[in-house]
Amino acid sequence: MMLMEYHNPVLLQETVAGLQIKPNGVYVDVTFGGGGHSREILKQLGSDGKLIAFDQDKDALENAIDDPRFMLINENFRYLKRFLRFYGHKEVDGILGDFGVSSHQFDAPERGFSTRFEADLDMRMNQEADLSAFQVINKYSESDLRKIFSQYGELRAAAGMARVVVEARGLETIKTSNQLKTALGRFLPKHKENKILAQVYQAIRIEVNQELEALKEFLEQTVDVLKPGGRLSLISYHSLEDRLVKRFMRNGMFEGEPEKDVFGRVEVPFKPIGKFVLPSEEEIKENNRARSAKLRVAEKL
Repeated sequence: MMLMEYHNPVLLQETVAGLQIKPNGVYVDVTFGGGGHSREILKQLGSDGKLIAFDQDKDALENAIDDPRFMLINENFRYLKRFLRFYGHKEVDGILGDFGVSSHQFDAPERGFSTRFEADLDMRMNQEADLSAFQVINKYSESDLRKIFSQYGELRAAAGMARVVVEARGLETIKTSNQLKTALGRFLPKHKENKILAQVYQAIRIEVNQELEALKEFLEQTVDVLKPGGRLSLISYHSLEDRLVKRFMRNGMFEGEPEKDVFGRVEVPFKPIGKFVLPSEEEIKENNRARSAKLRVAEKL
């Protein structure tokens, strides 16, 4: 089976170390991708250990590992609990997640994830999904586009961007990345063009793949799926993801603060382990994708 081209996994040793692997444990890698983190977990598992991986992108199936201890499920991690139960695993010892877009997805021009290439508007992590960047750009209302650009792209000019996209598509359907870039031209000064375009792409991609909704659903399920003492080891790449992970690990909720009992005590499902971990300068030099990575680890109480 031909391996798809993937870069080195980010924060490999640190993320797997966060799981505190037991040789006979059951672990889950919810973002299999090129399989780098999974291979490291398997190295540390004994013959009775088990690793279950998830990836909604069918391209990742090309990297499936031929090992009796390993299973790869071609589904979104938002269905974590359902599929673990289906395969007879009510609880597991640890869960690893490396969120965001894989290097393979960024580097495949036809997938439309990267600002570097001219491509059709797509950005679907699950290539079978109905919603694509094309629909978002050409079918969403101006107010919905403004909301997406503002909330998911954190773009100051969200209102103006939404307006010019609607104006441009009224003249001609926006099918490609270059057409989108042209429509947004007045908001892309040369010295900031790449940064602003990256924010625009992030906003569209998050909407297309329902990334924040999927992340919330996944995190809520980890409470039921992890054994007491089990570990969550999760890498985020932008503040929207990291904020959800941080708050959930600390409070077991995404907004507000947990209620105290009559003694002033708070019951929360997780205990954060140490501070967040950032990649070294050396790793960032070797793998540019690592530059915005942030690892957080928590233990189920």
